[in-house]
Amino acid sequence: MSKGKNQHVTKHQGGWQVKGAGNTKATKVTNTQKEAIDVAREIAKNQSSELLIHGKNGRIREKDSHGNDPRNIKG
Repeated sequence: MSKGKNQHVTKHQGGWQVKGAGNTKATKVTNTQKEAIDVAREIAKNQSSELLIHGKNGRIREKDSHGNDPRNIKG
């Protein structure tokens, strides 16, 4: 299975949006950031991609990978 598009949660007029990397249109627009994160997380899990959560200022504030992470990290 190929890796899907990374999912971005960003501010949108009147709410928050989920948008796949490189897409021109939002996949989903929600009222709250939490709702958008929940939707984006499910898409990222299904596509084995990364979830990038942006703050109100547009900067990435959190990342969550749902791809093939290396498991040989000590700690």
